[in-house]
Amino acid sequence: MLWAVPGAGDWGLSHWVHVLTGLPSPFAREQIAIQEENFVRKEDYETVVKKLEKEEEEHSKTKTLLAKEDEKLQFALGEIEVLSKQLEREKQVFEKALSNVKSKALRESTKKDKLISKCNEIESHIMKQEDLLNDKENEIKELQQFITKQKQTLKTQVSDLKIQKQQESYIAQVLKKKQKKGLK
Repeated sequence: MLWAVPGAGDWGLSHWVHVLTGLPSPFAREQIAIQEENFVRKEDYETVVKKLEKEEEEHSKTKTLLAKEDEKLQFALGEIEVLSKQLEREKQVFEKALSNVKSKALRESTKKDKLISKCNEIESHIMKQEDLLNDKENEIKELQQFITKQKQTLKTQVSDLKIQKQQESYIAQVLKKKQKKGLK
């Protein structure tokens, strides 16, 4: 064959026809098709980047909200601690006062009538204190329920953040794979 170059393999007449006419060879068309298949359109890439930026922004907002909720939780825990200490002090004061009154009543039999009257007053005060203690215990229970709800909310938010992070990781992997394919 006159047009063939020895050892050139596929560089025969058909190759020179494509070179001279300016038309792409079947091999070149196949390479173009493979490149088009492996590349991501710029619009698609920009859309994914915008979605990623939006997700990062939402993630930042969620972290800020989580920090605020944590601050509220820490404040509520501080209040519970203060109320618990106050309740304990009042209980000790109350128990000490009650003990003193009973001891005094036993030692002073000559003032029995006066002490009985005074004991009635103290018992009334005790009942008021017990009501007050019960009210404070109920308040503590309500605060504990609030904390429990806050913990559940925080767990849910943490779970949502983990899911979002996995989604972001997946998107990053997909983009990385597409970029690698585009570089080949």
